[in-house]
Amino acid sequence: MKFEELLIHRTSIRSYKNKPVSEELIEKIVEATIYAPSAGNLQAYKIYVVENKDILADLQKAAPQQEYLSQSGLVFVFCALPEESAKNYGERGSKLYALQDATIATTYCQLAVTNLGLASVWIGAFNDAQAVKALNLPANEIPIAILPIGYASEIPYPTSRKPIEKTIVRLK
Repeated sequence: MKFEELLIHRTSIRSYKNKPVSEELIEKIVEATIYAPSAGNLQAYKIYVVENKDILADLQKAAPQQEYLSQSGLVFVFCALPEESAKNYGERGSKLYALQDATIATTYCQLAVTNLGLASVWIGAFNDAQAVKALNLPANEIPIAILPIGYASEIPYPTSRKPIEKTIVRLK
């Protein structure tokens, strides 16, 4: 798929087929994701690849209005590692760069998923404490995004975008 097509085809899918994603595709997604840029190349994030039904059910409780979370059968959870980024960048690293690293990795993951013919949706609306408990995260890891991944059982209409002139400010 051409890059422009990839960007246009990436959309949020909230309904998935009951079909597992192969180990080969999971590896390809992970391999593409780790090439995301990061502050100082510290890669101050961790990715949890969740297939365990019990953990998925617990994550579902953390995001009760996102019922499609456990429907996909495969979820990536992106966590920021503030302490890693703080080593080089102090407070700005811990409060900003680690979050950016995790979100950029999530974006790369979504693009890789789309390129492989799969679907995803970015979930940011979840209860942090419940997600931490579901994944048994250490105190130094902050969940940033939950990404269900699978085969789409819906074909959504393309979403609209704001007019360019309302988004872009050119300073010459």
